[in-house]
Amino acid sequence: MAHPADFANAHVRHWRDAEYLFDAGRWGNADQLYGLSAECGLKAVMVADGLPVDAAGSPRRGYKEHVDTLWGIFHTFAQGRRTGHLLHHLRQQSNPFASWSVHNRYANDVRFNQTAVAPHRTAARKVRIFYLRLKERGHV
Repeated sequence: MAHPADFANAHVRHWRDAEYLFDAGRWGNADQLYGLSAECGLKAVMVADGLPVDAAGSPRRGYKEHVDTLWGIFHTFAQGRRTGHLLHHLRQQSNPFASWSVHNRYANDVRFNQTAVAPHRTAARKVRIFYLRLKERGHV
């Protein structure tokens, strides 16, 4: 049985577990969880900012994407919305998750190392800070 989506909780849970795994040198799973943490953080902001969801809390079609695709969609979605004024916290010249893929959950451990995971960790941390700033302001 699938539980209703709670993007805010999943964002925090994936972040904490990713940090634990990163500190333990478990690069592959840390990388996956950094991507999922960022994805859930962005979706939590989008839902709080009016993204329609179904009865299970899942975003409508066109927004059911993983962070590698969602990153650009989020920036377009947030323009002109109440959370858009804080987008400068996430601005980068390119998508930091362009090299991340949910399909890498099937990859061999030797494919991951600290150097490859570090940019995803940094970007997920930026989403975390962005989310926390919005939460402090009562936006999420």
